[in-house]
Amino acid sequence: MRKIWMRLAAVGLVLGTTFNMAAAADELPIVFVHGDSDTAALWIAPIWRFESNDYPADHLFAVDIPHPQARADVSVAEDNRSSPEDAAKAVAAEVDEALAATGAKKVILIANSRGCQTSRNYVKNFGGAEKVAKMVLTGCVHHGVFVAPGFAEGSEYNGAGKFLKALNATPEVPADIPVTLIRSDKFDLYTQPDARFIGNPGQPTGVTYESQELEGADNHILEGVDHRETAYSPQAFEIMYKAVTGEEPETLDIVKEGDIVLTGKITGFENGAPTNMPLNGARLTVYATDAATGARLAAPVYEKTVGADGVWGDFQAKASQSYEFVIQADGYPLTRIFRSAFPRSFKYLNLRLYPALGEGSAVNIMRPRGYIGPDDKALVNGNPMPDIPSDTPVPHVWKVTIPVDANKQESVKAEFNGERIAALSTVDTKDTVTWIEFTY
Repeated sequence: MRKIWMRLAAVGLVLGTTFNMAAAADELPIVFVHGDSDTAALWIAPIWRFESNDYPADHLFAVDIPHPQARADVSVAEDNRSSPEDAAKAVAAEVDEALAATGAKKVILIANSRGCQTSRNYVKNFGGAEKVAKMVLTGCVHHGVFVAPGFAEGSEYNGAGKFLKALNATPEVPADIPVTLIRSDKFDLYTQPDARFIGNPGQPTGVTYESQELEGADNHILEGVDHRETAYSPQAFEIMYKAVTGEEPETLDIVKEGDIVLTGKITGFENGAPTNMPLNGARLTVYATDAATGARLAAPVYEKTVGADGVWGDFQAKASQSYEFVIQADGYPLTRIFRSAFPRSFKYLNLRLYPALGEGSAVNIMRPRGYIGPDDKALVNGNPMPDIPSDTPVPHVWKVTIPVDANKQESVKAEFNGERIAALSTVDTKDTVTWIEFTY
């Protein structure tokens, strides 16, 4: 039915009638809410998949919580850390922006990890109940990463703490806001009976695999997915799309478009935590690369020094072309980020700088939108990716470091479940950090 409306809208435009296609399809703006330490950039694949199914691109929004890491204690201020209130207010601001931009009366929230309790907190305590039509919550920790009465009760992640106890007071789900929940069957590292992945192996956490579920929600279980794949995988998209539209998606593929425009912010790291605050004065240089080796093909294809807003675009990218993003900023090592070709435009392609990663020459590989597990096809130069533990089936590694020779350039070719990226190292890398970043 939604596709029929889209076609009728197009006919109306041809005939010269005044016909609002988005309104005809009854499509509400969607606001995506990231998790702890994350960024709007993580929502790249779900946003592309919504667009590939004809959801209006101008109805898709993603919040960047300025200080995305949670405080150790919700009531104690910390530099570059946010309280639950801070996070909820950031969502409120993005919701208001989405409503103003589209003229809609309500939005749909789609959230992952910490974003789940942030979204629920916004709805329950910060005016969201009147502005939210639906919620899709993925990889959540509603009832805690751990449950410990009398210990760290100020933690946002303690199921016995004041914050989560208040948030989970009956009813857990608002009566008039449908909630769809997506969780892993048993491979979410933050919902484990054993505290291994939070630093206390062998100790019980007090949570179960079912702790993510909410009474009154439409709870869905995905087999074998990790914490982040509950949000960013094709399987998760299928559920969230149906929750949003009431229909099955026509495709789980990402449909390529002709004119590709990329932009985002350059951000950094402060007080031991990542930040989504802009790095004024950072300098970006973009090179087209040989997809097989990572070598630069020619002179830079794009250059910009960002201003106070940190925005580095708009960059007109070429289809099927891989790129190297090089960022210089005061207080940071020279940062090189290698990415595979972009099939579509994206306005939240944030580039985050990290402090020096330690001595030694290396190419670092990261998968921000999921973890690398023993069952994945993860290769470096044709060999199994190192440092992926085989003693647990729970994926929990997001970064792998590959040593290289400091005296010569080396091509490092990485593959993760079909996505292939090559990077070319630099000579003498003590003041340079090189990343291969997977998109999927």
